[in-house]
Amino acid sequence: MVTMDSNTMAEQTDATAGAIPRSLFKITKIGHVVLNCSDIDLSVRFYTEILGFKVSDWYPESMVPGRMCFMRFDPDHHGIALVGSMKDKSPNVELNHIAFEVATLDEVVTARNHLRRVGVPIDFEGRRRAGVQIAVEFRDPDGHRLEIFWGLDRVYHDNEIRRSEEWNLALTLEEAIKNPVPGQDTRLKNPGLLTEDLPAPVRWTQGGSSRWADFKRTDGKG
Repeated sequence: MVTMDSNTMAEQTDATAGAIPRSLFKITKIGHVVLNCSDIDLSVRFYTEILGFKVSDWYPESMVPGRMCFMRFDPDHHGIALVGSMKDKSPNVELNHIAFEVATLDEVVTARNHLRRVGVPIDFEGRRRAGVQIAVEFRDPDGHRLEIFWGLDRVYHDNEIRRSEEWNLALTLEEAIKNPVPGQDTRLKNPGLLTEDLPAPVRWTQGGSSRWADFKRTDGKG
């Protein structure tokens, strides 16, 4: 087994600073995420009925304690899998959140409206800072943080990374759309999505706090 301590990593980082790392392989994407859950049937209903995933396969109890469900959202056999082995809600200690990209900004707004209607707890909506994606962040039945986003910056060269002065944090989708960052076209194909009558958002209260729960702005916008 190969081990590497922090000093060794620091030495290698210093020695190769600014160089393109050479490797025998190249990672092309994050393939899938596997989550433990406390009620696998409820969680499968959430991912299929609320988020539109499709079930590809199941492992029965005889194969995996608690059973395991593989679900897809594109041609890959599974993008998310669930294992029913957790005894209680997630404390959100080791996993911060999982993000799913959609093709249009209209779909982010549609997702926000849909989540509000079905009573899914929402932690955040608007524009994030680094990367400037416009997103809605919410919870699955076990409290895992999930995100649906559009508009993440693409970086092909180091000198193309957006300056922090252009991040322009927004704490609602309406604010993000009204105040775009340079190069981000926030015009909706269906502006009526912003005027739909929606119930008040539900906040998560069952273990694992939102990283936005106590957030206070420092830019003078509220």
